[in-house]
Amino acid sequence: MFEFLAYSNIIIELVIIAIIGLVVFLIFKFGKSLLRLIFGIIANSILGLLAIIVLDYIFNFKIPLILPIIIATALFGLPAVGTFIIMRLFGIPLAIPPIPTNTITPANSLIH
Repeated sequence: MFEFLAYSNIIIELVIIAIIGLVVFLIFKFGKSLLRLIFGIIANSILGLLAIIVLDYIFNFKIPLILPIIIATALFGLPAVGTFIIMRLFGIPLAIPPIPTNTITPANSLIH
């Protein structure tokens, strides 16, 4: 009975070695193209964020730096910035205006 456990441990170790070998092979086979793709995505995201800052401060485009715009720019980069520019030129608002908190409603206007 203990001999079966010894053989199963050897089989498990061989399977783990085979999986590690496959992963190492895939890294060497596709590593350069994958690394190039990741670098391209990161560079595009950084350029997009810099473009928003330049458009806001130099050209006064007033693209708000809110979380949805930052996430879209980080994911899609310069194409997202181009979409925001087109939306801004057509007058489509990029941010939902905040609800004012100090307005007088009909219910409390009688108190004043």
